[in-house]
Amino acid sequence: MAKADKTGTITPVILSGGSGSRLWPLSRAGYPKQFLPLASELTMIQETALRTAGEGYAPPVVVCNEEHRFIVAEQLRASALQPAAILLEPVGRNTAPAVCAAALRLTADGGDGLMLVMPSDHVVASPERLHEAVARAAPAALDGRLVTFGVTPTGPETGYGYIRAGGPLEGGAYGDGVRAVERFVEKPSGAAVEGYLAEGGHYWNSGIFLFAAGAYLLELERSRPEIVAACRRALAGAEPDLTFCRLDAEAFASAPAEAIDTAVMETTPRAAVVPVDMGWSDVGAWSALWEIGDRDAAGNVAAGDVVLHEARNCYVRAEHGLVGVAGLEDVVVVATDDAVLVADRRRAQDVKLLVEQLRAKGRPEQVLHSTVHRPWGSYRGIDRGDRFQVKRITVRPGEKLSLQMHHHRAEHWVVVSGTARVTRGDESFLLGENQSTYIPAGETHRLENPGMLPLHLIEVQSGGYLGEDDIVRLEDGYGRLSSEYVPEPG
Repeated sequence: MAKADKTGTITPVILSGGSGSRLWPLSRAGYPKQFLPLASELTMIQETALRTAGEGYAPPVVVCNEEHRFIVAEQLRASALQPAAILLEPVGRNTAPAVCAAALRLTADGGDGLMLVMPSDHVVASPERLHEAVARAAPAALDGRLVTFGVTPTGPETGYGYIRAGGPLEGGAYGDGVRAVERFVEKPSGAAVEGYLAEGGHYWNSGIFLFAAGAYLLELERSRPEIVAACRRALAGAEPDLTFCRLDAEAFASAPAEAIDTAVMETTPRAAVVPVDMGWSDVGAWSALWEIGDRDAAGNVAAGDVVLHEARNCYVRAEHGLVGVAGLEDVVVVATDDAVLVADRRRAQDVKLLVEQLRAKGRPEQVLHSTVHRPWGSYRGIDRGDRFQVKRITVRPGEKLSLQMHHHRAEHWVVVSGTARVTRGDESFLLGENQSTYIPAGETHRLENPGMLPLHLIEVQSGGYLGEDDIVRLEDGYGRLSSEYVPEPG
């Protein structure tokens, strides 16, 4: 088997897919959990990227849903990180094709370096222990082994997959702590887990992997050649889109949807595991945030404006307004400005079933928050009634909305703070604080922020039809396709 380049440099591959539906109402399809500051002041994707922003690591390759591309780019930019590439998935196909596309990208110039594959939405409380484990795993990975990292269990958790480790790999040829994989077990029963903990030698499957790009492609070609073929076509037909790489939609959609675990790790004879105790959690439900949170003397975790009275073992989060909880035990309460969740903490996984009901009913609360993020900034719905709606718009410095017009609605803009440059028909002019303008229906217009501070303004829309599909985009600086439905003012 071909050896990876022994440069010592590892390329992080960050997987940013999924909707995080078990963390609704904070995590939603349009803005899922990896973009939220759930475990620290940084968002989860920022924490993931910064975890490997140092010596021995190359700039990351990110694979993400194309609808999230500007969020990914902005959050990495805010962390002073420049990715090597952001690959856009036109449709979700699980982790095996996503990693395949990244591996093909990394080997396109003939190289074959190591890839550290990491989900974007996991917590690692002790990143230095992850680095130590990666260093232990690197010799085996350079020799063509596919290494996963097994987390030392802290309790009988049935929501994780398990790895049963064997003895030292090849008699200890790769040093201490690199062990053979005897088997993978996907989310076993409670009784089985109790047996694993009593027996020892079983670890949680972290979903973090280290291997050479070529070794992964070789094993995937052996077990799932149709995935490799589809991803090769998708990369061959890829098109640049600003700073993104847009994979060919038809080709990528033809790849079978499968996880890397079942497609490769459970079938390859070259699997290895490095046990590590790194304070890991996949933050798969609100109960996980209770587990890793700072609890008070009564076992409660509170975030935001929260008042508790005779409450025990609760997780209470107030994103909007005051939340009070009295006389309850083992509950989760999460309040945003447009939704409130109350659930038994021990049944936190059932939140996903609530989201499925919302989706079936066509409720927008399962997709978008009241504040909707766009490449130029954000907007927030304030009020809506018969023939009118009001939004607060924030435009980042130097950014601008698309040049557009509406057939059925007029718009009134009032600047709250900052400076706006307005294009209206053939004229262009500046507006300052407390100044306003009117955009009649059918008039070509554009809004931009030429200043150094964020621009905040109030937009009042009026007319017989206020749907966001009443937009004709004439020019756009963000490479958005003319056929792409964008529910936004701009």
